[in-house]
Amino acid sequence: MLRAPQFAIIAALLAAAAMWCYVDYILIPHQQSQSASLGIPRGNLSDLYPRWLGSRELLLHHRDPYSPEVTREIQLGYYGRELDPNRSNDPKDLQGFAYPVYVAFLLAPTVTSPFQVVLTGFRWFLTILTVLTVPLWLRSLNRRVSRLTTLTWIVFTLGSFAAVQGIKLQQLTLLVCGFVASAMAALVSGHLIAAGVLLALGTIKPQLTGILIAWLALWVVSDWPARKRLAYGFVVTFLALVLAGEALLPGWISGFRAAAAAYVQYTGGGKSVLDVAAGPLGKLLALAIVALIAVYVWNNRRASANQAAFARCLALVMSATLVIIPTYAPYNQLLLLPALMLIVGDAAVCWRRGKMTRMFIMLAALSVAWPWLSAMLLSVLLIFVSHARLQNAWALPLLSSLYIPLTVFGLTVLCVWRGNQESVGRAVAGSS
Repeated sequence: MLRAPQFAIIAALLAAAAMWCYVDYILIPHQQSQSASLGIPRGNLSDLYPRWLGSRELLLHHRDPYSPEVTREIQLGYYGRELDPNRSNDPKDLQGFAYPVYVAFLLAPTVTSPFQVVLTGFRWFLTILTVLTVPLWLRSLNRRVSRLTTLTWIVFTLGSFAAVQGIKLQQLTLLVCGFVASAMAALVSGHLIAAGVLLALGTIKPQLTGILIAWLALWVVSDWPARKRLAYGFVVTFLALVLAGEALLPGWISGFRAAAAAYVQYTGGGKSVLDVAAGPLGKLLALAIVALIAVYVWNNRRASANQAAFARCLALVMSATLVIIPTYAPYNQLLLLPALMLIVGDAAVCWRRGKMTRMFIMLAALSVAWPWLSAMLLSVLLIFVSHARLQNAWALPLLSSLYIPLTVFGLTVLCVWRGNQESVGRAVAGSS
């Protein structure tokens, strides 16, 4: 496929069409029928709605978006009615406003419009933004590829379950992906202040950007005179957001902390991919991964943004984030794009490193490709089997969801190690 770009784009188109078909004709109908049979409420089910309504009430009516009253109003739109704790089948997710208050500034242009108008516009906005993240990530990694290869990456990305789910739900993770990809592309292009501003905007989901910001902080202080503009752009923008939020809603930080803690409690969250996969060992493995990343980025702290070592740090940090953060929602997997791009670029070299490496590559490839392969199978079966019967197989494309971040991170570590060995080898050869 890598040597036949025409075949790759055809495969991407088929995979994307199958994934959208699976979601529209199997997954969503299954959810609708299950809700009808169990009495589970269904309203607009838009992840944007709680943030939008909370922002509207704050900006237009000066109400606290973290308050129980606003939460109940959110439920009326999101679920179609207020949740009843006495109903065993009612969702446990209260859909509170569990975001930093300054997300309201980003949504401010939309709060005077009807939500259905906002919903349609935001869905298209997220689709376009997801398309744009592909060339932005390629720029961040200094990967020069053909237009056809870029188009193939775009189609595969839009046809991934992560993107389909994010677009269907209007998930702000896709907005954060846009901010982060834009920030890294700006950084590599030398626009450090703009990169800092964009990175600060990405903190509307701090769990997705925390490790990245910590690495970049180390990178900045390692060459302060040349890199200080990144810190200026980030710190000034972040402080402006926090202080403007404080002026708008005094004490918002305590309200946000309480809302975030409640969110973890009522969603049963707080578990990372490692926690789910490894149980009690998950936390120890997470600490080991953090230590691994810390050592690697420390050793490469002086690498410039245009060097391969910097790109490897970026891929390693973003893939590690997905296995460490206390959530395993599939839409977050869009942050694996830089790691996947690094892996695909180095796959041929890694393949020649031995049987164990080849086995790991095949395992990672199977976990990533499984949702598309099973979606293709189900889409073909739609022609011959009743939709109602196929709905029983709704979980098939999601079976590898937990393993995608794990295998991609593991393969990223192998690629990074291989890249380090090559760099050391070149340095030794050059000094001899």
